[in-house]
Amino acid sequence: MTRLRAALGRTTFGGATLSLIGLLLALLWLVPLAWAVDTALKPEAETTVMPVSWIPSEFTLEAFRIILGQGDIIRWLFNSLLVASLVTILTLALTSLAAYGFSRTTFPGRRWLFAAVLAGIMVPPQVLIVPLFDEMRALGLVDTYWGMILPQLVAPAMVFILKKFFDGIPRDYEEAAELDGASRLRIFWSVVLPMSRPILAAVGIFTFISAWNNFLWPFIVITDPEMMTIPVGLYSVQGSFGVRYAQTMAAALIAGLPLVILYAILQRHVIRGVGQAGLKG
Repeated sequence: MTRLRAALGRTTFGGATLSLIGLLLALLWLVPLAWAVDTALKPEAETTVMPVSWIPSEFTLEAFRIILGQGDIIRWLFNSLLVASLVTILTLALTSLAAYGFSRTTFPGRRWLFAAVLAGIMVPPQVLIVPLFDEMRALGLVDTYWGMILPQLVAPAMVFILKKFFDGIPRDYEEAAELDGASRLRIFWSVVLPMSRPILAAVGIFTFISAWNNFLWPFIVITDPEMMTIPVGLYSVQGSFGVRYAQTMAAALIAGLPLVILYAILQRHVIRGVGQAGLKG
């Protein structure tokens, strides 16, 4: 009995210590976000005053009013939302079909082809920028939405993640559907995908965040200000007019708000998806 109490005491102490460390790390992570909000609510003249202070003479929404009043940021938000949404939808469609094919079908050269897909994970995206730009220019897709979208659809890491998840799904469900006369595509759509909602949500939100935050490729393939995404647009404004800290932080907070809302909606599915993918991997 004494040993059991000692073990419980050690467990409680260890759990409390880990919780405290996690809380401190969370607070440390929140400091830059709090500073961004504080700067965005300051008058522009006070953002460069030394020594720095958390509490300004007055809190104001002037930076947000100026940013939203310019009009460009609304267009950039729309472009980012359109591009990120299409990239996410098409990536989920392509990677799930490819992963299911690798997981459930047998064909000549299957292992070599899957090895080639995995090799794509090790290729830095920067290496492909020049050939991709030449290809988009040859196809007449420079300064178009498709020019931004198509190169972002290649996601070998997502194929690997989804294949590992599909490998863990019992085949009994598919065999029962096959006995009922369902085709391979019908089995994939009506049996496999509904069982894979958590991992699809996790892959989807990671893909959406990556596409939303992608700066390098849209910066290269887009020159028309009306076609810019939010990262490229904010960079162009900052480069043209110099650094206005309150406005920059206000624009950054507005740009990050859709991601916060999306994650808040899908948080439960993302956590389940990541957990199941880890267990099945």
